[in-house]
Amino acid sequence: MNLFLLGIIIFVIVYLFLNWFARASSKKIATSIKKIAIYISLILAVLFTVAGKFIFSLPMWLILLSGLKIKGFTALQMYQLWRLIQFMKNNTGRFSQGEFGKSPGSSSLTSEEAYKLLGLKKGASKEEVLKAANQLQKKIHPDMNRNVDSSRLSQLVNEAKEKIIKTDFS
Repeated sequence: MNLFLLGIIIFVIVYLFLNWFARASSKKIATSIKKIAIYISLILAVLFTVAGKFIFSLPMWLILLSGLKIKGFTALQMYQLWRLIQFMKNNTGRFSQGEFGKSPGSSSLTSEEAYKLLGLKKGASKEEVLKAANQLQKKIHPDMNRNVDSSRLSQLVNEAKEKIIKTDFS
């Protein structure tokens, strides 16, 4: 039903355009074509400005490459490859831009965030910090939770513990 309705709408638009084209003078047609070219140029400029990062992103290039039949990849395989890269980038931290610039020992946590993460208040003893970190590690450590990818959470708990010990007890 929707295709039928769409077909009728397209037919009416084409009919009205051709009817106008047959009755209009050549000067009016030329000025209309100039106006349409300017409007289309403006629309494309705005489109590329606003949506350029999406239009020229990896999935579009992969789909275009699949059209060239490079090594037999189809558009679906290229899209699945892009989704895999996005999954790895967003969920596992691999291939993410923020991880490459950091040195292994650097932490982006503040002392307040570290205390909140461990569920402690400022001024807790070193033993309380170690105990809270160990309790959290028992719950979220990747060796204990094989179903959930909790390696980043485990890293955050270790960073929080190290941050508190370095800043408050050194």
